[in-house]
Amino acid sequence: MRRYKRTLLALALATSVVTGTAGWASGSAQRAVTGPPPGSDAWVEDRSLGRALPHPGTASAREVAGFFRTLSDAQQRVLVRRHPLVVGNLDGVPVALRYRANSLAVRGTSFDRLAVDGRQILAFDPRGRGQVAEVYGDLERARTVSVVVPGADIDAGTFDRANDPYGTPAGMAKSLRTAAGDGTAVIAWVGYTTPVGVGLDAATGDLAEAGAVRLTRFTRGLTAVGIPAPVLFCHSYGSVVCGLGARGGDVAVSGIVVMGSPGVRAGSARELKAPVWAAKSAGDWISKVPHVRFLGLGHGDDPTDPEFGARPVPARQVHGHSGYFAPGTDSLDAFAAIARTGGGR
Repeated sequence: MRRYKRTLLALALATSVVTGTAGWASGSAQRAVTGPPPGSDAWVEDRSLGRALPHPGTASAREVAGFFRTLSDAQQRVLVRRHPLVVGNLDGVPVALRYRANSLAVRGTSFDRLAVDGRQILAFDPRGRGQVAEVYGDLERARTVSVVVPGADIDAGTFDRANDPYGTPAGMAKSLRTAAGDGTAVIAWVGYTTPVGVGLDAATGDLAEAGAVRLTRFTRGLTAVGIPAPVLFCHSYGSVVCGLGARGGDVAVSGIVVMGSPGVRAGSARELKAPVWAAKSAGDWISKVPHVRFLGLGHGDDPTDPEFGARPVPARQVHGHSGYFAPGTDSLDAFAAIARTGGGR
């Protein structure tokens, strides 16, 4: 009977999306940004060091890290100057070098606010709506690392908007870093094309699948340069990205925390191959989204369902869909404890 009811819900979801009779149909279709960083063609052709540079589309993060370890400081500076967008986005490049490259890459763009002194921009891709990753804390010396993966309506222009501090990855990351304290670093990662609104993109997994590939490479790039495997804090549609990346065991992580999740495209926490925590506020509108999958629509079981097997995170003090990182909430206290221990290592 339960399976029958779920099938009927799934059919209703599919019908509402296709016919546009429900809120799911109010979004705007997006094309995922994929592939190597902009400027890669010039990078591949560059022989200024007297040898080939690692191919941005095929070299692993470990291979990139190994290549950069062979370079002198002067050679590194040459590459930063000639190819800031590639160096700044190439996973496996040393952290400090990526900061330097991205400080150059953002200047003169519509996102030049990111070049303000003191900002630690770990990735910047101006294509599409823009993608960015920013670090809070000392990433190179941190004992534990966390990565915030956002949901819909987030890009390089909105990831740090001031009027919604705890509904943006920058605000979430800052709040988590403050609560977790010294010895931790938190990365606000807007490294994939997010859905706009709650349309078909949000109901399907296409953007999440593309995002999972980018998240996998990003986390492997951290570990390739000696950064601890991070805990992922995945909000809303971002939890779909994390789930798809983790199901294959490809993402280099020490734990996964999902909040306000529509589902992670997995039938149980065991499928994610890492410790999993889940939080959902009673007042979160995501509770109205059917936790089903049918004809590619929907994202599956509710991670907060006890049968899913995730460890519960309290969210009694959370307001709405974007209040999980608000100071003073029980959810933030729990998140900070997870971040401090690196997923319990």
